Amino acid sequence: MRLHVGQYNLPSQARYEAAMRGIFERRYYTNQGPLARAFEERLQTILNVKHAIVVTNSTIALMMASEALAISGRVIVPAIRNATLAQALRWCRADSVFADVDVADGQLDVDALAASIPSIDRVTAIIGANMWGDACDAAALVALARARKLPIMFDSSHAFGCVTAGRRIGTLGDAEVLSFDAADIVNAAGGACVATDDEELAARLRNIRSSYGAGRSVAVVKTSNGRMSEAQAALGLLSLDDYETNRAHNRTLFDAYRRGLRAMPGIRIVEPRRVDTSNHQALVCAVADDISTLSRDALITRLGECQIEAVPVRPLDANERVGKHIGASWMRLPLGSHVSVCDVERVCAVIGEVVTRCCAAGDVA
Repeated sequence: MRLHVGQYNLPSQARYEAAMRGIFERRYYTNQGPLARAFEERLQTILNVKHAIVVTNSTIALMMASEALAISGRVIVPAIRNATLAQALRWCRADSVFADVDVADGQLDVDALAASIPSIDRVTAIIGANMWGDACDAAALVALARARKLPIMFDSSHAFGCVTAGRRIGTLGDAEVLSFDAADIVNAAGGACVATDDEELAARLRNIRSSYGAGRSVAVVKTSNGRMSEAQAALGLLSLDDYETNRAHNRTLFDAYRRGLRAMPGIRIVEPRRVDTSNHQALVCAVADDISTLSRDALITRLGECQIEAVPVRPLDANERVGKHIGASWMRLPLGSHVSVCDVERVCAVIGEVVTRCCAAGDVA
């Protein structure tokens, strides 16, 4: 069986069938149904925020949050991030200005960003990202935005359940987007939420989402059919029940990768550095270029031949120095409930074979 990158955490068929049976019995399928409301309430409790507005997918969540914050003009975003962030900003007629990232962990480099702001015209907002079960220096980024009187939001698609500097991710900035895609640790069939403590912002978000009757009516410029279905919410609630089990399994797999790869020349696991608690939903490796015949892309090809998916980390902007380097040398490896420790050992063995062969060819010890 092919090993895939991404979590793909699913409840038992019996549990999901029972949840779906209730939906058909109630005959309430969308527009802020009882399960969607229950999912929001659970998320608000877990994240310790006043509002968690659930939507159908993370792209719409990013679009809605950008629109609700009236983001326009030039917006600073990390050079390493999913292209959906740039697409969401274009929906708001905003332009992305890419900021470089830290070479150690791929997170936004706040010091470099602060130094670059004076040279950028018409900066209207900052969007941070918390990647791969880790976090950027969120406190410093929020402080920078507040000092500049700029709105700030976070794309935390990879970071549900993580804690940074004593604060649970979901409570950062003006708004924060969390993803519940099948590849994420919480799976709501592609769903997402926007978390905020701002009452007015939450009201705008609910009206942009077109949630007829959900909350008070406020004037908005744009709307989108972003309503989460009851089927998505049912899966999300079951996934929240399974979160701690899945997080523990991810940690076990992460430790197995550490054992298998730590002594391997040219291979470095990108470790979470700024979180007190990680969900470990992604395993990212950096492939060094100091072994002459070893390349990230060749390694991905060999893993693919062995029915193991490995995904390159791609920059949104190839002009940033560190982003360009990461885009040429970093990759993600399989994790999640469909992966076992034995599978991880097989992945490490294939990587070890390639590295050994390249070391021999390059005469590297």
